[in-house]
Order: sequence, then C-alpha cells, then structure tokens
Amino acid sequence: MRLLLYGGTFDPPHLGHMNNLRAAMDLVGPDRVIVMPAGIPPHKAASSTPAEQRLAMCACFTALGPGVGVSRWEIDRGGRSYTVETLEMLHRAYLGAELYLSVGSDMLLTFREWRSWRHILELATLVVESRQGGDAPALHRMADSLKADGGRILFAQAPAFECASSTLRARLQAGDTSARKLLPPPVPELIDEYGLYKRSSK
Repeated sequence: MRLLLYGGTFDPPHLGHMNNLRAAMDLVGPDRVIVMPAGIPPHKAASSTPAEQRLAMCACFTALGPGVGVSRWEIDRGGRSYTVETLEMLHRAYLGAELYLSVGSDMLLTFREWRSWRHILELATLVVESRQGGDAPALHRMADSLKADGGRILFAQAPAFECASSTLRARLQAGDTSARKLLPPPVPELIDEYGLYKRSSK
C-alpha cells in the first residue's frame, strides 16, 4: 500500500495546493492520500483562522479522487504540529505501508531545520513540487545532499503555480474579488459563510 501525506496550514487552500497534490499523486500513484491541516505550525505564527474552518475548507481536496481524505489528527492532538510525529502515527496505523511526504520546494530547501529530519527520511520518501520558477538547481543540490544522508527524493513534474495563501489573504482583505478565482470550490462559499478575510476597517 502506498500512502501519500500532504500537510499544511491551508489558510486558505487554493489552486496551487491542488496543483501540487495532483502532481504528487500522478507521480506516486498512491492507494490513499491523507490531507493533514496543521494545528499550530512549528515554523510560523499560528493561523488566526480557526482550525475547524480550515479543516472544512480542505474538503476541496476530495475532488481529486476517491482515495483522498482529510484528517483532523494534528488539530485534535493539540500543540505544535511536527511532521515526524504525524509520520510516526501513520507508520503505526498503516503497518507495512510505503509512506510518501509531499513537500514544496521552499520546505525542501529548509528541510534540515525540521525536527528529527533524519528520522523523517527513514520513515518516508519525499515528493517535491516546485513552487517557483528557476529553483531547480538549488532543489537538486539539496536533494543530492539528502540522498547522501540516506533520503529518497522524487520530483513531481508540475508547472510552477504562482500562488500563496498569505498573498491571497491580503488580496481578499483588500477587497480584490479576482483572488477568488484562485480558490477551488467549496472554499469561496465557506469563506463567505464564515466571514473570513474581511477588509480591514482601519
């Protein structure tokens, strides 16, 4: 069994996230995909959007196929979310499964800053998607370095998608309705329902 983990803050999930996960799925051919919204990300400030609302927006990923599910494990466990702990949980829950971890190019370049990064390499194969044009040389240098440490690295062949949640939040807060075109259903509808990313009253 092949299991692909795709984690993130997803505040909000957007077409770039969908593009990256689709590319990883095309490469790996997983039997199951688990989308894992973080409770409190370890390397950035906690999201101001409630976890339950980010979780609900992640329903967009299930459109990618019947094998794609969304887990609330990191949210329910509380505290900061560390990838190594999530992989250890999946290793116990799916005995014998081949674990794959989908990561963006920016995350690969800072991978040695992650908690227990060597153990992550033991637990899972990294599936890397490019987020910026022209980052390939730096990515491949890092991949070669991690391979020397025993890592298994795959590169998904996906076109770069210039899209970031932080930029989308800023555009939505500024009243830029064109930003909604970068959000898959049902994300725009949920943003309206929850009253998220409102224009500042200042």
